[in-house]
Amino acid sequence: MTFQNPKQILFTTFKWILICALIGIFSGSASAFFLISLEWVTQFRIQHDWIIWLLPIGGLLVGLSYHYWGASVVKGNNLLLEEYEKPQKVIPFRMAPLVLLGTLITHLFGGSAGREGTAVQMGGAIADQFTKLFNLNNSERKILIILGISAGFASVFGTPLAGAIFALEVLYFSKINLKSMILSFLVAYAAYFTVEFWHIKHTHYHIPEVPEITFTNLLYTVIIGALSGLAALLFSRTTHFWGSLFSKKIKYPPFRPFVGGIVLAIAIAGFGFSKFSGLGVPVIVASFSSPNPWYDFLLKILFTGFTLGAGFKGGEVTPLFFVGATLGSALSLIIPLPIALLAGMGFVAVFSGATHTPIACTIMGLELFGIQPGIFIAIACTIAYFSSGSVGIYKSQIVKGAKYKLYQKWL
Repeated sequence: MTFQNPKQILFTTFKWILICALIGIFSGSASAFFLISLEWVTQFRIQHDWIIWLLPIGGLLVGLSYHYWGASVVKGNNLLLEEYEKPQKVIPFRMAPLVLLGTLITHLFGGSAGREGTAVQMGGAIADQFTKLFNLNNSERKILIILGISAGFASVFGTPLAGAIFALEVLYFSKINLKSMILSFLVAYAAYFTVEFWHIKHTHYHIPEVPEITFTNLLYTVIIGALSGLAALLFSRTTHFWGSLFSKKIKYPPFRPFVGGIVLAIAIAGFGFSKFSGLGVPVIVASFSSPNPWYDFLLKILFTGFTLGAGFKGGEVTPLFFVGATLGSALSLIIPLPIALLAGMGFVAVFSGATHTPIACTIMGLELFGIQPGIFIAIACTIAYFSSGSVGIYKSQIVKGAKYKLYQKWL
């Protein structure tokens, strides 16, 4: 066994604090720019709804950019997961500008997508560039990937605790060491405060009424969790289905989002489905106070799965929030719990099921909605996690722990 002398310990500590600060500042600033740009393109689309007809052209631009310049980074979040599991080479920095541009184009022309994937990929690409700068080995490089995911997630949603835990949990929690945990929290707060420095405002949600913890109410919570898990399963399967179908039927990758854009433009503009374009944040906010139609969550799954499967860029998490919040809101018509609580439980529970991250999602629920509904949030996230199947939105994610053992026993 070898021991570091005090100077080595001090140097190593300073090195990682510096790395966390740099990743937090750069990733947080990138997320701030992304959020400002995303808000601008969203408002432009809302004010010029005719632009939806240019979605096929936008799709072609996204497809061409990745075909000629982004073949090595087209896997997106899955590339981060693969490089963590089996480090091979530093993630090209081009991942950051390509996913930023691709996501802005997707939202400008009306595709149904999120923003988490963009921030996480930018954070991961930025973080991995420090591998060569600090001459890090593969073990240390794994920590960089954790830090990049943590910084990206925390900065784009304004939830540093959830961001730190999400980065650890999504990469197979039991393999994470104490050093990674501490640094993940440090970089998450660095990125979070960087976004705060740029005066970026995040959407706020509120659950004004929380009922008593009774057996009946907890039973309803279990039902919400199970339904959220099934919705997460449907979301994941739908996205993978469209991706596989486009890959099989259209061999030239740039044509996939072009064809997909034609179908989406006709569906959205021709049939009045504009509420399912972009992030859908106004719909999410409204779901906390008024019931949604029962089919809204299904249409969001369809439109988002088709958009991402066709090759457009963005994230899955905000659409998952949309699916969960509208599902919970619709269920308020038959389940006697406060509508805001139902929407809030669905909001994080569907996310939990689709990403296999119940701890991070529970923490996110506490950060967004406060500690009062905590027991309901935790139960819903846990049940959704176990009822969502073994395949989530990230194909390269390795699912271990209790869920893995349970499925192994059943199968």
